Amino acid sequence: MSSPVKVLAATFCVLLVSCGSEDAPTQEASPQVAAVSRQSAGSDGEPENAGPELGSFGVDLSHQDPDIRPGDDFFRYANGKWLESFELPTNRSNYGSFTVLSDRSDQRVRTIIDDLSSREPAMGSIEQKISDYYLSYMDVETLNELGISPLLPGLTTLDQIETREQLIAALGRAQIDNTASPFGFYIGADRSDADRHQLNLSVGGLGLPDRDYYLEDTEEFITVREEYVAHITRILDFAGIEDSDTKAAAILALETRIAEHTWPRSQRRNRDLTYNPMSYEDFKAEYAGLDWESYFAAAGIENLTDLNVSYPSAMSPIIELVASQPVEEWKSFMTYRFIVDSANVLSEEIDQEAFHFYSTVLNGVPEQRERWERGVMRVGSLSSLGEAIGQVYVQRHFPESAKAQMDELVENLRAALRQSIEQNGWMSADTKGEAYKKLEAFRTKIAYPDEWRDFSSIAISRDNLFQNAQNIRLFNYEDEIGRLGQPTDREEWGMTPQTVNAYYNPSFNEIVFPAGILQPPFFDPAADLAVNYGGIGAVIGHEMGHGFDDQGSKSDWRGVQRNWWTDADRDNFESQADALAEQYGQFEPVPGYFIDGRFTLGENIGDVGGLSLAYRAYRMALNGEEAPVIEGLTGDQRFFLAWAQVWQRKYREDALIQRLTTDPHSPSEFRVNGVVRNFNEWYEAFNVQADEALSLPPEQRIRIW
Repeated sequence: MSSPVKVLAATFCVLLVSCGSEDAPTQEASPQVAAVSRQSAGSDGEPENAGPELGSFGVDLSHQDPDIRPGDDFFRYANGKWLESFELPTNRSNYGSFTVLSDRSDQRVRTIIDDLSSREPAMGSIEQKISDYYLSYMDVETLNELGISPLLPGLTTLDQIETREQLIAALGRAQIDNTASPFGFYIGADRSDADRHQLNLSVGGLGLPDRDYYLEDTEEFITVREEYVAHITRILDFAGIEDSDTKAAAILALETRIAEHTWPRSQRRNRDLTYNPMSYEDFKAEYAGLDWESYFAAAGIENLTDLNVSYPSAMSPIIELVASQPVEEWKSFMTYRFIVDSANVLSEEIDQEAFHFYSTVLNGVPEQRERWERGVMRVGSLSSLGEAIGQVYVQRHFPESAKAQMDELVENLRAALRQSIEQNGWMSADTKGEAYKKLEAFRTKIAYPDEWRDFSSIAISRDNLFQNAQNIRLFNYEDEIGRLGQPTDREEWGMTPQTVNAYYNPSFNEIVFPAGILQPPFFDPAADLAVNYGGIGAVIGHEMGHGFDDQGSKSDWRGVQRNWWTDADRDNFESQADALAEQYGQFEPVPGYFIDGRFTLGENIGDVGGLSLAYRAYRMALNGEEAPVIEGLTGDQRFFLAWAQVWQRKYREDALIQRLTTDPHSPSEFRVNGVVRNFNEWYEAFNVQADEALSLPPEQRIRIW
């Protein structure tokens, strides 16, 4: 992952799956929440009078299964007919509302690229770079003729490693050369001073999704490990590597040793455990088993004064592995990763082998997506030229009126959260004062950045895909390491405008909503008020909630990681968080595989809190009046159905297993059922009875915010 992706991704919490005023806010009465205006936008970005895109009021009721009681399975009550009838495309591991919008975004980006390509843009222009990068990816004939040859210089360099000193230098260059290392680093905002950059050093290097794949002896994971060795063998064979099967087994063994020291996923997300700043001199003394001067010199990092060690207890054991395991094993490890991580810019047979293991074996996906789709994703990603494409995207597909409506919604949710803080009985006045400051300091970014990245220094040609990818990687890498000693840029975005997602960044105390997510079912200016609050309102609330979840709450209004809670208030908060973790830990999406309630806690707090805030804002927007009944549904019923519609999704079982071990978000079914069962209002809206499957006794229902 490269800058700015790496810089921001390590610090923000995303949906799915991130400051404000320096003045402390005054504690005044909660402001009145306004109803959001309803105005639709045409394809040209101009407003037009039209009805909602989905159904008569914003929810597609044809997807419901009326034979299922809402209180038994609200997810299937809202989406059951769709789940039964929808067949997953052969090139997808999962499919749902997010996918529909992502596909729409990809089609729009393809049209933009095709338009640019048809004009033969001037050499050196951003239009030429976008066009030629895409066309070089689509030139399969040339890629097949080249085969493995683009990698030969890099393979030769790896083969020439003979000494431990040369190995350490190669590990330092891993991000530059697109190889692999048991150490990884990124440059991000210092958690104690968000205005400066700091180097964060961690351990990594695993080729499988998570340490559990190496260490747990379930039938599924044993099979994956066997397939992994066979896959590595085939990858090494492409380069004519001798004794490829023996080396493949050694790579698995080496990665298993790394996995033994890799922290469990619940610890890796704990901001208290992963923030261990120290001076560079103290670091070298503490971890003296490796020549760090050579390592960082090879990485192009100079004048390092301090850093953060993310997983301190893992460092010394990994250093020992570098010192003790044969250099040849490390060379094989780096060689495999160099080939497989470059596979998507090489010939079809190499690319297909990488797809077979990482998509078919790990996720159960039989077929690759169309090549044009993969080309769009490559060229349009944040780590590529996606932000440049985004400039055209927002001109064509984002109505400015939607931005104003989003501003209004955000302020409505801010008012709701303020009221929630005011009215909760478990938080003291001192802690509430700090919470108000953080709430008022929330900075919002909507649709697209005000400043765009400059790609003028990147050279892109139509006939060399591998070099194009390398040039972009080096551009991002040099940008990243050049940040050391420089102030942070609060205007930078961690997603492209066309991305269908959202995030909270605790270091900048900001919530970010790209243009891509501001579409139905999340947001439709023509939809019923309840639907927009149950959709995008809950998304806004989710991201705000991340500022007050189990980890985001460890940073203050300035983005500084510190404890701004009284001990008693923190205990009260954690008691509720523990109860929520226990609730989710009882869900078993796949037989034998449970949701990790601690690992997913932050996102679950975001979901429950986000929907709670959205509901509060919705009721405030009604100004004390009752919502009209539409098609026999009350406003509250439409609100909760909108939430369930957003999370409509179907998975392949292998993909679901991987998500349970790697994704801090609960699977979609439980982002519905696990949330609504904590809402008294949901019980009342759908007349849920105590004997129904989702029902919880009132004293066990958790809201927090």
